[in-house]
Amino acid sequence: MSSIDRSQSVGGTRTYEVRTYGCQMNVHDSERLAGLLEDAGYVRAPEGSDGEADVVVFNTCAVRENADNKLYGNLGHLAPKKAARPGMQIAVGGCLAQKDRDTIVKKAPWVDVVFGTHNIGKLPVLLERARVQEEAQVEIAESLEAFPSTLPTRRESAYAAWVSISVGCNNTCTFCIVPALRGKEKDRRPGDILAEIEALVAEGVSEITLLGQNVNAYGSDIGDREAFSKLLRACGKIDGLERVRFTSPHPRDFTDDVIAAMAETPNVMPQLHMPLQSGSDPVLKAMRRSYRQERFLGIIDKVRAAIPHAAISTDIIVGFPGETEEDFEQTLHVVREARFAQAFTFQYSKRPGTPAAEMDGQIPKKVVQERYERLVALQEEISWEENKKQVGRTLELMVAEGEGRKDDTTHRLSGRAPDNRLVHFTKPDQEVRPGDVVTVEITYAAPHHLLAEGPVLDVRRTRAGDAWEKRNAEKASKPSQPAGVLLGLPRVGVPEPLPVAAGGCGCD
Repeated sequence: MSSIDRSQSVGGTRTYEVRTYGCQMNVHDSERLAGLLEDAGYVRAPEGSDGEADVVVFNTCAVRENADNKLYGNLGHLAPKKAARPGMQIAVGGCLAQKDRDTIVKKAPWVDVVFGTHNIGKLPVLLERARVQEEAQVEIAESLEAFPSTLPTRRESAYAAWVSISVGCNNTCTFCIVPALRGKEKDRRPGDILAEIEALVAEGVSEITLLGQNVNAYGSDIGDREAFSKLLRACGKIDGLERVRFTSPHPRDFTDDVIAAMAETPNVMPQLHMPLQSGSDPVLKAMRRSYRQERFLGIIDKVRAAIPHAAISTDIIVGFPGETEEDFEQTLHVVREARFAQAFTFQYSKRPGTPAAEMDGQIPKKVVQERYERLVALQEEISWEENKKQVGRTLELMVAEGEGRKDDTTHRLSGRAPDNRLVHFTKPDQEVRPGDVVTVEITYAAPHHLLAEGPVLDVRRTRAGDAWEKRNAEKASKPSQPAGVLLGLPRVGVPEPLPVAAGGCGCD
């Protein structure tokens, strides 16, 4: 019996599982990986299979200090399962794979495939090559082979989608290893982006999020400093596209024309995620962040003047090397002034290969923890105060799937307001589907969500809801098929064929 025959499968077809760690870019890459595998004939393993799939893919992140330990712990957990099922394959991709390369198979020799951030399209070929040659395949490209959006995609949502507009980053932040792993920024042509969005809308998508490592630097690679604001305005002309979001921008590149485009384009949502990192000018300089406190707060003021109801969120790092108590107080000052709706707060994590890892003045863990707790307490207070301002407002929500963990027990549904706040609302008598739009009045505020406890004021059935209903009907009729949405995106010209899997001699 061959190794492939001895593996677990569904109806004779090999199954897969993708485990994703890290940022939205990784989430989007995982949609591509799932699409590639299904295009190659695999089917998704049932939920909760916990390593029982024939192929387990780890899409890794290298940003946090414990990323390595987490990966190798998970690989160790799978080692006995793979030993018991020789046909099983394990692949490791993403930023940590780009960084560690051959180290992964040295530490975990039971791994079959290691691939990087630039060649995710090779995964099916590398898996087949590893199976035929019966040895690990490590292939790390040094530059992007094909823009990820040319690859097939298995989207998790029928009504919302990520759209990459660029990959890579030209910044040199001293705490960040991502530019070294994702490469220099490479922009897509505007026509290709808009063609993808139009194809998504034709499939029923009504909300898209423009995605880039530094999304508002879009245009630097194609020589147009206003390219991002033009792209936002062009999105406003796409029929059927109800909501446009983007993440993550950088204060350095956040220009007045972008603010104007946000304010003047009805389907661009009143939401902005603007990473602060630190409120201290000396720390920002040490981080090589090319703005200072005054510039950051100036952007916030301009956005609020143009879009009064905008919800602004941020990222903050506590305990960067050399951070003094006075520096930390400046961060608290910016938090009080900016009044963020939400803040993603992190304790500084030393990453080998970054300049900050070698800096003097590394802060003791106890000090970092104490500052972190003070920051979180302040932001919780502000988030709650800002959410209380929403009480009494009438809002249109896009009904969400899987965002209200207690919805079944509370008999509520959940949705996202235009500013992306999460709202739990009373389930109406009539059918409401994810992707549909409801109108509600906010009656209660908590720090991280809102409640609409009264009756739903209006229900609007949408094409996005139709798409969700169609997807679930197909799933019910073919229970062995995954619930996602496979979309082949439009291409310019004839796409390059995938290389043929290697034979026993290892030649392509």
